[in-house]
Amino acid sequence: MHEKIRVGLIGANVEYGWSPRAHIPALLALPDVELAAVCTAHPETARESAQRFGVPMAFSDHREMLDRPDLDAIGVSVRVPKHHALTMDALRAGKRVYTEWPLGANLAEAEEMADLARSQGIMTMVGLQGRCAPEFLRLRELVTDGYVGEVLTVNMTSFVPGVLSRTSDRTWQKDVELGATTLTIAFGHVIDALCMCLGEFAEVSASVDTRVPQWLDSDTGAMVDVTSPDNILVTGVLNGGALVSAHVSAIPWHSAGYRLVVYGREGTLILERNDYPHLGAMRLSGGRRGDDAPSDLPIPSRLTWVPDSVPQGPPFNVAQMWQRFADAIRSGTPVEPDFDTAVTRHRLLYAVQRASDTGKRQQVTQ
Repeated sequence: MHEKIRVGLIGANVEYGWSPRAHIPALLALPDVELAAVCTAHPETARESAQRFGVPMAFSDHREMLDRPDLDAIGVSVRVPKHHALTMDALRAGKRVYTEWPLGANLAEAEEMADLARSQGIMTMVGLQGRCAPEFLRLRELVTDGYVGEVLTVNMTSFVPGVLSRTSDRTWQKDVELGATTLTIAFGHVIDALCMCLGEFAEVSASVDTRVPQWLDSDTGAMVDVTSPDNILVTGVLNGGALVSAHVSAIPWHSAGYRLVVYGREGTLILERNDYPHLGAMRLSGGRRGDDAPSDLPIPSRLTWVPDSVPQGPPFNVAQMWQRFADAIRSGTPVEPDFDTAVTRHRLLYAVQRASDTGKRQQVTQ
């Protein structure tokens, strides 16, 4: 093991994507992790990325990067349809892998990746970064410690902007079969955080709908047909018996942001942000029996594992994830969220879609 955990990142174009917004600044800010190699689809963009961020190695063929014995882990942060092939190659090369969420374009792909990782005993992580957000971690602690008592019912809403038009580099998400939709990404992230805090679903009813069937390609001026959903409305029952209502929507204007409310026999917890929750700090408040009103609750500093130099916003929770992964690599201990976690979440999304398609309540396979 090197003094620093050495990471090779597949998908490191400097111009667009999640890597330059989150992974690259996160990795560069962690003192015990080194971004040692970047890989993009073209030699010139790989060299540009390496030069821009001071990375020693650049590759345009991911298989050449996977052959490097001095890389401790591989990050896969590319478009969802490419997750499966790249991740499977990394696993076959015996590399520890952090793959962005959603793990696969569908449940079958996710199961295949998880099965291979498990059979080879390879440590993995999936980019469900809400599981490392201090606010969600604190809410889970409070629920576990009995702040609200028995959880009775839960309400979650997340209304985010952006369905009427997209730039050309994002219109590929119009195709539901490619796996990058409001159901898999916006809903997948927030419902996973809910499940981490409160437990898994036993059954769900759902409506998954495409309210905006065409997008404007803002670069070309053309209208493109859309099959990806933009509204997900779910009611369900958690394994512990609590009732849940959740509505996630991509709406044109003036988003209402995110709000999660946990109602218990002894109190209430509220987590909210005026934007998508995974992009920055949230406000946690709560009130117990006898309180006049909810009041702000502090987030303990022990739930922040990264230095102050980590940029706030998208890099923060991703840095928390990489720090957790690096610590697990050093200690050799299991880590979550791993690919098995991802399969659990893909199975819930499958049940949600099937509930909508059939109009019947679905039992959720764990």
